[in-house]
Amino acid sequence: MVQITKDTVIGDILDIAPQTAPIFLSIGMHCLGCPSSRGETVEEACMVHGLANEQMDKLLEIVNEEANRDFDDDGAAAE
Repeated sequence: MVQITKDTVIGDILDIAPQTAPIFLSIGMHCLGCPSSRGETVEEACMVHGLANEQMDKLLEIVNEEANRDFDDDGAAAE
């Protein structure tokens, strides 16, 4: 099971859960492939894009749900 927090680096998220990219794109984070953005944490990216803490919390909820979609209740990868 994957746990993504405000301190998780965007590049790491995209490496382990590339299916989350459309979520970031949908809120205006269009530079996911830029070297500097891949090194930003979720919190840093949210600040740059003007998202409030409540919006960041909702983003993290959605990203974690999508990143863990392929895991079962025990945290093992679903087959």
